[in-house]
Amino acid sequence: MISVSPLDRSQEAAIRALVDGKAKPLGALGRIESLAVRLALIEGRPAPRCERALLLVFAGDHGLNEAGVSAYPSSVTAAMVETLLAGRASANAFAGAVGAEVRVVDAGVAADLAPHPALIDAKVRKGTRNAELVAALTEAEVELALRHGAALARKAVEEEGFHVLAVGEMGIGNSASAALVLHRLAPAPLDDCIGPGAGHDAEGMARKRQVLARAAARSPASEPREVLAQFGGLEIAMMAGAILGAGACRRPVLVDGFISTTAALAAIRLQPAVADYCIFAHRSAETGHATALTAAGAEPLLDLSMRLGEGTGALLVLPLVRAAAGLLTGVADLDDVLAGRL
Repeated sequence: MISVSPLDRSQEAAIRALVDGKAKPLGALGRIESLAVRLALIEGRPAPRCERALLLVFAGDHGLNEAGVSAYPSSVTAAMVETLLAGRASANAFAGAVGAEVRVVDAGVAADLAPHPALIDAKVRKGTRNAELVAALTEAEVELALRHGAALARKAVEEEGFHVLAVGEMGIGNSASAALVLHRLAPAPLDDCIGPGAGHDAEGMARKRQVLARAAARSPASEPREVLAQFGGLEIAMMAGAILGAGACRRPVLVDGFISTTAALAAIRLQPAVADYCIFAHRSAETGHATALTAAGAEPLLDLSMRLGEGTGALLVLPLVRAAAGLLTGVADLDDVLAGRL
């Protein structure tokens, strides 16, 4: 079991007083002020560090794609992983703009990937089974994925010295898997959880709804590990493990869009305290993301009508996180300004 401790809020009033005492009108920076307090509580120090940031993009394939739940074949997953490793994906461009490192985690891509310095081989199996017909994963595979994810987060923090982790995903068919997971963990009506994913016409959406309805009818699973086994993806389970690992190491984790938020919801259902460590980046245009955010008790920082994945939204909030930390570490106290002690 990955254990996450709740935030120690004994210093919250003192840190809030530090923020209130900065050279600015009281409350003038709105939610950035609350974010600054939260970052300090997460790290347990009044001067939180957010300089070094790592995006982990978890990649995996889905047996559900055999039933046509995506407009694209599963081979696109491996192709996009190669694009990420070549530094030519949207996530790479965004990471360059905000000063973050990117690594791709092969959680369950249905192909053999060539070694690469930015590729982490954590493959549990080559894709999931077809959840329309059978459980997507065994319970042992879910546990292995969770442990791998937690270990990656711990290594990034404790051995490599990253201050902030961000999570994203790449996996054709994973919006279908996430819809089923959200349906059970929110819980919410299945139709409210199903969106176009990477793109569907009306016929494709009708097919996707039919396939997922049959998959949902196959199992009444509602406990988080069982839900991940019946309907989850390896990238979703491993991402949930990484979120738990970040919380266990007392580091903030930036959560991207619909699939990432569903993974965070699974982590929260496993360890409710981890919600304190999750910074939800944006409200995706993907159907179901608003439901996932509500279920996670989250209010995202941005709403840009994005629905790409890859961690792109998580990267865009990194400057806001650094700015919030800078409020505590770089802004003068109002008393010093008034007394001319600059």
